[in-house]
Amino acid sequence: MRPSPAIPPRNCAFSPQAWRGSRTPCGLGYDGAHPPSGRAAIHTPSSTPTPTPTPIRRLAVVDLARGVALLAMALYHLTWDLGFLRLTPENLALTPVGRAAAHGIAGSFLVLVGISLVLARPGRAGRWRPYLLRLARIAAAAGAISLATVFLFPDSWIFFGILHCIAVASVLALPALVAPLPLVGLAAALVLAGPHLAALAGSPALLDAPGLLFLGLGATIPTTNDYVPLFPWFGFVLAGVGLGRVALPRLVASAIGTIAPRGRAGRLATAAGRHSLAVYLIHQPVLLGLLYGVAALAGPHPRAGEAQFRREYRANCAEAGGGEAACRVAARCVVERLRADGLWRAGGGFSAQEQGRAIALSRTCFREAGGG
Repeated sequence: MRPSPAIPPRNCAFSPQAWRGSRTPCGLGYDGAHPPSGRAAIHTPSSTPTPTPTPIRRLAVVDLARGVALLAMALYHLTWDLGFLRLTPENLALTPVGRAAAHGIAGSFLVLVGISLVLARPGRAGRWRPYLLRLARIAAAAGAISLATVFLFPDSWIFFGILHCIAVASVLALPALVAPLPLVGLAAALVLAGPHLAALAGSPALLDAPGLLFLGLGATIPTTNDYVPLFPWFGFVLAGVGLGRVALPRLVASAIGTIAPRGRAGRLATAAGRHSLAVYLIHQPVLLGLLYGVAALAGPHPRAGEAQFRREYRANCAEAGGGEAACRVAARCVVERLRADGLWRAGGGFSAQEQGRAIALSRTCFREAGGG
């Protein structure tokens, strides 16, 4: 007789899981400032005129793209919040589709960070001060988020999220602003492939040390509510730098470079993209505040957590030697009997007495489903 599958811990089955491999899906870019007008070269009959680089002005289309990415990020966070507060049957943000969307949103933000670095181009006359001020604001915001989450989520606090990644990447990417473009492309490809290359080589245990988790090259995926390590995500910033260096001069000279959104939605998205750090810091507390009120009035969805419970039960069932069909039937049976016995709740854990009763129900369902 096979052992019955373990009941998934309720605190595991219903607590929010950290978005791993990537977060939380948000990010900020640098805003390009108007470059100071340069002094014209003095020409003499015997001298060769020194070409003056064409200044790249602030592009509304880049702000608009960042605003659209912010909207996508806010929708993802709304989905996550609804699942976290058990207002939906399942946290769709934690499904494979939801994780893929989060990766796409984070990648788009980081590409825009690289493009915006090209626009800002620290190192040209008068550009270091705006760059350093933006860097200081992002680093301060990242530190504030870490400090706040230490108190709010001590078991999953954010030690290297999207803002931390942007701050560090914005410094590491500076050489890419002047390096040969083929070298920038090669570096981007290597960083993007870094985790896979490390896995193929057998990641040394040293890379799993807490102080090196920000690299993302170890085998350990830390428990944190936002994890955007340098590998592979810095590769998106480098790709953005390369794309910006190639495309921005052409974009400035094209009709697209002169686009200025006229509709209300376009102007709002452009303004949000121009002030992306403020939008990022404000939107999630606002969403959670509103949804906490909804949750207090409406209560959890009656089927909240059920899909996740069934998945975890089926995994435990398979480990116990049950077949796929039997595990599926047993999972449905356990949920129904937990409800009938008043043991099903949309959150919280089992007491010792309830745990014993739940295990007995699991054994019965497993046996009736043909699991042994």
